[in-house]
Amino acid sequence: MTQASVLTQPRTTPLEPTELPESFRAILPATNHAALPPMADHWKQLDLREILSRPAAFISIGQSNSVYRPGGVQYGEGHAFRGNLEATVRSATAARAAGNFDFTWVGYSLFRSQYPQTDFDRVQYASWTDEIGATQEQIDWDNTLVEELQAIREPGDKELFETALQSWFVGTDLPGTLARKRIEVLVFTGVHVDWCIEGNVRAARDNGLLPIVIGDACGAQRPEQEAATFDRINRFFAPVISSDLFVDLVRR
Repeated sequence: MTQASVLTQPRTTPLEPTELPESFRAILPATNHAALPPMADHWKQLDLREILSRPAAFISIGQSNSVYRPGGVQYGEGHAFRGNLEATVRSATAARAAGNFDFTWVGYSLFRSQYPQTDFDRVQYASWTDEIGATQEQIDWDNTLVEELQAIREPGDKELFETALQSWFVGTDLPGTLARKRIEVLVFTGVHVDWCIEGNVRAARDNGLLPIVIGDACGAQRPEQEAATFDRINRFFAPVISSDLFVDLVRR
């Protein structure tokens, strides 16, 4: 292949695959441990080790090339340098070893022109990606589960995409799958914690399930948005714990 042909090859990424400036990377926290709240007093009454030994599902949301790779639509948020992917890998590896976890890898595409839409959806979704003009190949790349999590994925794991605004409880068959497998405990990682994670945690509680959030394996669009979100989830909807605590709780 000549240099000229390399230069004219269409890129596979929706945006130019440019690394984030060092000046921006330098201000990103390497982890969000400082944003995690103390466990709410009411959760302290529970035996989380016993609860996490029940039939459970490990659910990763939105952890795709879009978020973690240069050229991804959400790469500019800096999650590749904020530690949540590493915490997810550590947690997922421990859950796999525990033996009582199903795995679901939930995608969230920002390219939604083919999704059913209300008038609100239409204008909101268009604001996310219409100016990019991505090809289908670029969209597929953006939506692909990031390589580090592909390495953990196994045959039999469930993979799906959210089609509602912020929840897989609407428009997917995952609730039925969980019910048929008698799974009641859901462990969440991914992005964004103040969007799909919180939305699904609230829905899980309303559907009689027991959600747990691994806080340092999640991220908001901006680091400064995380503390308030974790506090709200932890007080009202679900325990928010660290990946270190999760690994200890599922160790058999």
